Amino acid sequence: AFHKLRRPRRDMVLVAAAGPVANILIALVSALLIWLTHLIPASGARWLMLNCTHSILINLLLAVFNMLPLPPLDGGRVAVGLLPDFVARPLARLERYGLLILVAALFLLPYLSRQLGFEVNVFNWLVWAPVEQMLPFFLELGGLAIRGVP
Repeated sequence: AFHKLRRPRRDMVLVAAAGPVANILIALVSALLIWLTHLIPASGARWLMLNCTHSILINLLLAVFNMLPLPPLDGGRVAVGLLPDFVARPLARLERYGLLILVAALFLLPYLSRQLGFEVNVFNWLVWAPVEQMLPFFLELGGLAIRGVP
């Protein structure tokens, strides 16, 4: 599919970035929808608030996870499109092993580290930590920080 793009390198970056950008936009819309909770009955308002906050969290997690610079994830394709050829080519060749590397980093490494008596949590470092930094902005955008909702 990428071979049909007019400017493959640049266009690949744009196509790959579209998913995470959509996730961020959905999180923004979800945050703004929270402001509508005062217009509906309390039971519906609680339902809307919970679903919108879950949508914010899920979409932030998806955006950050997908932007990890490892092919075949979107972040890997963005990196391949932006990096100089001498770095991009070896990174692109990792694509066939990308899911295996991901499984090893997210599941095998934490398991082995616990067996050895220490904690290595790649997900917390690479995904959860950035989400924790972004989440307060989105909650405040939805007015939840103002209302005292954590």
